[in-house]
Amino acid sequence: MTNPFFKNTGPHNINFLLKTIKLENYNFSDDKITDIKDLNSSEKNEITFFHSKKYADLAKKTKASYCLTSENFQSLLPDSCQPIITDKVLLHTAQITKIFYPDSITDNYDVTVKDINETKFKDKVKFGKNVLIGENVKIGANCLIGHNSIIEKNVNIGDNCSIGSNVIIRNSLIKNNVHILDGCVIGKKGFGFFPNKDVNFRYPQIGIVIIEDNVEIGCGSTIDRGSLSNTIIGKNTYLDNQIHIAHNVKIGENCIIAGQVGFAGSSTLGNNVMIGGQAGISGHLKIGNNVQIGGGSGVIKNIPDNSKVMGYPAKDLKNFIRENK
Repeated sequence: MTNPFFKNTGPHNINFLLKTIKLENYNFSDDKITDIKDLNSSEKNEITFFHSKKYADLAKKTKASYCLTSENFQSLLPDSCQPIITDKVLLHTAQITKIFYPDSITDNYDVTVKDINETKFKDKVKFGKNVLIGENVKIGANCLIGHNSIIEKNVNIGDNCSIGSNVIIRNSLIKNNVHILDGCVIGKKGFGFFPNKDVNFRYPQIGIVIIEDNVEIGCGSTIDRGSLSNTIIGKNTYLDNQIHIAHNVKIGENCIIAGQVGFAGSSTLGNNVMIGGQAGISGHLKIGNNVQIGGGSGVIKNIPDNSKVMGYPAKDLKNFIRENK
């Protein structure tokens, strides 16, 4: 699913895009590029990017017409995908994304919000004091919203949901029977930028947050929206308090995650994963199904299905216990 909320300014001529980002040594045909997406979701007449061998299998199958990549990786692309060689793949990807989605860079406060008493939801939703609602918001039946909460623009909330006090939500699709406790921030931009000695270049965040049925989000947790893909919390997953989930993270179904766990961007968890408090998961990792991770662990590599790990770096639980008797 692409972001239904940010306006796409395309299509754009491929040569115009490359000239704008100062990759002027190319002169393709006058192809019109309709969008920029990740390797997995790209289609014909779209542009994508390929910057790490971790995504080699996806690169071989991409349907994109063009791909920003390095000289070392171009041979992995299918014949239908034209490589565009650069030593700044992520920076140039960000620059092209900004052309397509110029409104996705900043997250200023939502000027469209109104007091809920001035909206169509005043007789449909049970709510506390000082509740604000933005444009393009949908709220299902039997929902509750606590004091001082702001449902900013571009949010869909399903039936039987409970939103606590002092919560801020934007750019999110929330399914049915979801409980979001006090003090959460959901759908704001992720921590994506390129350091520069003068002005850091912000990476556009055009994804959304999707929270599936029967999920609970603990107090003070933050869930960033995706960059080029979406951040997803699977069905019946429970998050404890003060958990941070970065952009593009995908958490499976029936997971239980204790307090103060942090997820770096683009990591994927399977189903039935249990994680103890204050563990940290590095970015771009794959955690399998039925995995258990001990509290305080630091996960820096992929973990296969049915594993139990603990420590830093996280290792097989039996080995950890043996080494720390």
